[in-house]
Amino acid sequence: MAKAVHAWLGETRITCQVCRGDVFRERGVKLNSTGMEFMKLAWADETASGLICWHCGYVHLFVNRHIELRRVKV
Repeated sequence: MAKAVHAWLGETRITCQVCRGDVFRERGVKLNSTGMEFMKLAWADETASGLICWHCGYVHLFVNRHIELRRVKV
């Protein structure tokens, strides 16, 4: 089962843009480009952190490496 987390960027707690929820599950997301796919090098594309809202399912993408995740119980 996915782990519930709160997400922080510095001192700012991240909330969902849609429902204002503050509990997420995290997943890595590949940011594939057409050129890299064409050359069969998609594995080398950049990865983003996907924060999926626990309540509504909206996916937030972050390429910032300074996001801090803290586990919570739901």
